[in-house]
Amino acid sequence: MASEFYKDILAPTGVYKFYADGEWRESASGKSVAILNPSTRHACYQVQACTQQEVNQMFDSAKAAQKSWAQTPLWKRAEVLKKVAALMRDNAQPIADCLVKEVAKPAKDSLTEVVRSADLIDYTAEEGVRFLGEGQLLNPDSFPGHARNKMCLVSKVPLGVVLAIPPFNYPVNLAVSKLAPALMAGNAVVLKPPTQGAVAGIHMVQCFHAAGLPRGLLSVATGRGSEIGDFLTQHPGVNCISFTGGDTGIAISKKAGMVPLQMELGGKDVCIVCADADLGLAVKNIIKGGFSYSGQRCTAVKLVLVVDSVADALVAGVAEGVAKLSVGMPEDDCDITPVVSESSANFIEGLVMDAKEKGAAFVSGPYRREGNLIWPVLLDRVTPDMRIAWEEPFGPVLPVMRVASPEEAVAHCNASKFGLQGCVFTRDINAAIALSDAMETGTVQVNSAPARGPDHFPFQGFRDSGIGSQGIRNSLGMMVKTKSTVINLDRESYTMG
Repeated sequence: MASEFYKDILAPTGVYKFYADGEWRESASGKSVAILNPSTRHACYQVQACTQQEVNQMFDSAKAAQKSWAQTPLWKRAEVLKKVAALMRDNAQPIADCLVKEVAKPAKDSLTEVVRSADLIDYTAEEGVRFLGEGQLLNPDSFPGHARNKMCLVSKVPLGVVLAIPPFNYPVNLAVSKLAPALMAGNAVVLKPPTQGAVAGIHMVQCFHAAGLPRGLLSVATGRGSEIGDFLTQHPGVNCISFTGGDTGIAISKKAGMVPLQMELGGKDVCIVCADADLGLAVKNIIKGGFSYSGQRCTAVKLVLVVDSVADALVAGVAEGVAKLSVGMPEDDCDITPVVSESSANFIEGLVMDAKEKGAAFVSGPYRREGNLIWPVLLDRVTPDMRIAWEEPFGPVLPVMRVASPEEAVAHCNASKFGLQGCVFTRDINAAIALSDAMETGTVQVNSAPARGPDHFPFQGFRDSGIGSQGIRNSLGMMVKTKSTVINLDRESYTMG
């Protein structure tokens, strides 16, 4: 092991343990799940395949632990979370190393994700003390026909047990964006990490364990989604599901019943470039937005809609930038690294070949792929009959569609089943506001690429892109319910009356 700090998470068999009731354990199933390194396509780690009975025990422990945690003062909850953040910074490198191997994230970006996650936890602790400490006092005489003979005390109370399911592309950051608000709000959490990213998640949870989190308050269920996925999401002990991913989230939402949901399910983020745009700025942001982490981001630029009069200049500028992107292994901090799996690479290739057959222009040169490594693809003259105009590639592919006007671009944006983010490049602030108002997406960035952060900004999707809202304060709000206590007085009471 890279650190004595992590010695308890690995079994003698070389299989990483799961976490339950404050202990790292081996599953009674005797089975494990292999995690493939996207770069080598060989197994790099093994994790426990938890049984349904072990999941049941997690929820039993969580329910019991949550009752006492809900009675823990806010400042004490915040102290524990701040210890977690400090431990994550102190032990960040082994977590980052796992990200490099499990999800082929460039080494520098992997370390940034861990540090950013520690910052998110600290901010959640500080914001939680203030936001969760705020209540309301309502008087009845503001409503017609009522005198002031009641007092309504409105408070925020925990939901209970939160099921947190983060995705492969940010398995640490998008885990703590669920864990920290849930715990700060007084809930217990059962974490189901993605298979690709599970070991990074296990290393991260060791920081929660070492910080002194009460036994049973946090559990980690590893294993195949086909065996425990539905069992987890439909478990009677679940009081909230926070999920980030793709179409699986829609299936979960249809089965969830009365359980509150916080979901982000991907996007087809469009970039609208107007005739008066600063093309240098647009080019820079399109390259970063389209190809950072090989396009495997929910907020990646996934379609450029450019007005005809500046299309040639924009495409030439983007092509020049794409040609400078380094392609290779994550250990070397290359710009373009292997996508997460062979099935993902095959899907991306299918979209590219469909566009080729229907006449798209390959500006970046011939299509090239080696294993899971796909060289960056810039497609011009994309048309609405191509799959790439509507589907989310989640890879290093950037399609450009030429439009007659910004209004035509907005119409295409709003016809999509997705509505996560979008961006607009223009020098006219009035046009920017008008286009933002017209775009049916959760966020619109003006003169910048789409982005989830800073992590305290509200983050939400429309249509098939999600349910509920994220961002630290919004996530805290999603992790509590409102309770009213009404005090009935035997006479009217007016201040200074």
